[in-house]
Amino acid sequence: MNAKNGQGSALRVTQMTQATQIPVRARTRARVTGVSGSSVICVIDPAPPTGSLLALDLGSTLGWAVRLADGTVTSGTATFRPGRFEGGGMGWLRFRRWLDSMAASAGPLGSIVFEEVRRHAGTTAAHVYGGFLAHLTAWCEGSGVPYQGVPVGTIKRFATGKGNAPKDAVIAAMRARGFTPTDDNEADALALLLWAIDAQGGAQ
Repeated sequence: MNAKNGQGSALRVTQMTQATQIPVRARTRARVTGVSGSSVICVIDPAPPTGSLLALDLGSTLGWAVRLADGTVTSGTATFRPGRFEGGGMGWLRFRRWLDSMAASAGPLGSIVFEEVRRHAGTTAAHVYGGFLAHLTAWCEGSGVPYQGVPVGTIKRFATGKGNAPKDAVIAAMRARGFTPTDDNEADALALLLWAIDAQGGAQ
């Protein structure tokens, strides 16, 4: 993947450990617009010919992980908070532009899975999540990309064995699989991606 502008930061390349039970056949380097933090890039069994699979942990600090059509997997975070002197809509505009960039650099996108949050800590958090969900689903409908929400408990249970596992447990589980997530957002996206790969029958 190549950055569409100079805002992307290079992703560190590391090899997955044997704990992943996923064969590593190559390593590569990538740049993605709007990325912050470190990431892992590896190559696993090729994805279906329908295109790349993108997993999202929605929020102002968004976690993402993607498996390209050639089996390459990479992940990271992106921030969409409006600036001090910007209107609230700028965050959504940047998110949609980021989706456009991701589709161009990682595409064609075969499908998108996102963390489906049904309970929120407060009203503001619910509004923020709802905004991201609305823009994501509208973008997918307009772009013809299938999308699916996956409950938080399902993702945590897959990653750790417990549906109510704390954030640190998910991070630890992803590190045990050979990834190096920078925070819980990236860890959640990785766990969701692995769940989706497993659901497609291509995790091992």
